[in-house]
Amino acid sequence: MTSVAIDRVFNFSAGPAVLPEPVLRRAQEDIWNLAGTGIGILEHSHRGKAFGAVLEEAEALCRKVGNIPDNYKVFFMQGGATSQCYLVPANLLGQGKTADYFRTGKWAKDSVKEARFYGTAHVCYDGEPDNFRHLPTPDEISHSDNPVYVHFTSNNTIMGTQWAEEPACPDGAFLVSDACSDIFSRPIDFTRYGLVYAGAQKNLGPSGTSLVVVREDLLENPPRELPMMQSYKLCAEKGSMPNTPPTFGIYLMGRVFDWILSEGGLEEMERRNRAKAELVYGALDATSEFFECHAREDSRSLMNVTFKTGDPELDARFVAEADTNGMNGLKGHRSVGGMRASMYNAFPREGADQLAQFIRDFAQKNG
Repeated sequence: MTSVAIDRVFNFSAGPAVLPEPVLRRAQEDIWNLAGTGIGILEHSHRGKAFGAVLEEAEALCRKVGNIPDNYKVFFMQGGATSQCYLVPANLLGQGKTADYFRTGKWAKDSVKEARFYGTAHVCYDGEPDNFRHLPTPDEISHSDNPVYVHFTSNNTIMGTQWAEEPACPDGAFLVSDACSDIFSRPIDFTRYGLVYAGAQKNLGPSGTSLVVVREDLLENPPRELPMMQSYKLCAEKGSMPNTPPTFGIYLMGRVFDWILSEGGLEEMERRNRAKAELVYGALDATSEFFECHAREDSRSLMNVTFKTGDPELDARFVAEADTNGMNGLKGHRSVGGMRASMYNAFPREGADQLAQFIRDFAQKNG
């Protein structure tokens, strides 16, 4: 392959990650002059009419993309999903109560740790003995007697595993999903959840902003008094504005929601994401004597493909040569090693094609 010398490369970063090019082009214009106001989006007051329209549109488009029912609140918060690890139990788990957690990777482990500040976190499945290579079968799950909610991470970015569908939930409990790395990558039935949260920086927008979708009745009687900036109830009541919100993050998420709709919605996103993943997994399976996937086949993620050669020096060479050939961000997380190809909604099929061919060429040259 020849060296690539262009101003844009294929960005396989796990997050912050690739954004749709039409969204970036539109943002260039709106940073300078939003909707003919003569003021850019970064400069507008959050209390002004121009940003009010941006916020209203972002929520409306989000509801349309996800087909979110009217009895769910949609709001945007500052920070990433690491904050949500403690905000979920702070807002939903009473002292002396229990919530069940699927421990399926690094971020799921963090959620378990934070929940114990507010109540009891029961680990209903622990994937660590197998280094989180697969998600549980029904006989591997052990729920507590009376959980308030069941928390799962829908896609485990570092490990490259993804739930094909939601886990079962005991009667009387509700599902909570950390959907950071696969939100709106496929259809989602929000009526099956009590709460879904996601940091924006993988499929929705820039880092520093989070989306929260929560069933209204869960906000009515908070289990404890909380500081203003930690209260879901207050954030919902104030329409994402208990203080100055992350205005640019909300703006850009609105533009991404609009892009998803213009491209055919969540069914089309899933079709594209599945096609890209199949290209790369197909190349890896065809060279399985050289490359090994970290995730078990029945748990493979469409968003994050994790693999390695088994030789750290060869892995480093793969990453370096791929970068030279216009494929950036392929180094795997230190807890897994090897390589990780993150291919979110906006990642182009051409990049998956190029990586698949590079995998085959590298295996032939070094095998």
